[in-house]
Amino acid sequence: MRLGVLDIGSNSAQLQIVDAHPGAPPLPALAVKEPTRLAEEIEESGQVSEKGVSCVVDAVDETLAAARRHRVEQLFLFATSAIRDAANRDDILGRIEERTGVRPQYLTGEDEARLTYSAAHRWYGWSSGRLLLLDIGGGSLEIALGRDAEPELTLSLPLGAGRLTRRFLHDDPPSRKEVKELQRYVRGMLREVADRLRWEGVPARAVGTSKTFKQLARLAGAPPQRKGPFAKRSLRIDDLDKWIPKLADMRAAERARLRGVSAPRARQILAGAIVAKATMSTLDIEGVDICPWALREGIMLHHLASLQIHQELMPLQAINAITSSEDAAVLRSVPDRKNA
Repeated sequence: MRLGVLDIGSNSAQLQIVDAHPGAPPLPALAVKEPTRLAEEIEESGQVSEKGVSCVVDAVDETLAAARRHRVEQLFLFATSAIRDAANRDDILGRIEERTGVRPQYLTGEDEARLTYSAAHRWYGWSSGRLLLLDIGGGSLEIALGRDAEPELTLSLPLGAGRLTRRFLHDDPPSRKEVKELQRYVRGMLREVADRLRWEGVPARAVGTSKTFKQLARLAGAPPQRKGPFAKRSLRIDDLDKWIPKLADMRAAERARLRGVSAPRARQILAGAIVAKATMSTLDIEGVDICPWALREGIMLHHLASLQIHQELMPLQAINAITSSEDAAVLRSVPDRKNA
């Protein structure tokens, strides 16, 4: 079955296509990305500007056309926090539906955390033990903690890299006052949930997902994406101590020339680094492993698991049908060897 997941995010609408079947990993066959740049088009009122709405509608239209060209049989289409939290959310979704005939759904932050945790847990397996998941998006920070296939705790905080950049980092490069105010705000938000997370116990493995963590790890010397998903990548708090002052002194155009930092994310990578460091410091984490699977894979795995359960139930139903028919008398007439 050819599955597709279309994620409408703050920077791009990204379609990931997988030739999948139950029991197999959802390794991508093709990815298509169209820019949305919603992070740059959110007004003080909380609305996405007309330019931003037009851009996201065009991006979704293009990616849906790609899904049709590549014969995607089942498509999951959803919007993340940039649209979910927009004051004109219903207008954006209506405009997309009017153009494409499809109305995107949106997940809650807790749903995003749960599905992303599920993907990370499947990637590392049961041997990972107690797993702490951190995911820095454009609008929110998702945290999940657990040992089993489903997390015991999920949290979503308004600490996305794009959201914080718009709110605190107005200058390019930002002033020291702006950076300090941002750091103070992030630490204050995290203190409110730190005791709750510590109550759940020390994780055996801390994992970072999302483009922000991947780009920060690349800055710190992790292998490039062309090395594939199985290359080991990690990010330590010491790396962030080194890079945050450097990023703060650079203009966005200079950051875009750094290894691993894409131009659309160059402005917000500093805020992402500050959130990553503050989260790791608050939760006493020295480093995180970078997981190649995240929300899109979590959605696919969830769907494939439901298909597998359905397929496994079918033979049981068939057996029940046989044993309840007249033919069952033949089966029951076979003597039990123990009692023969």
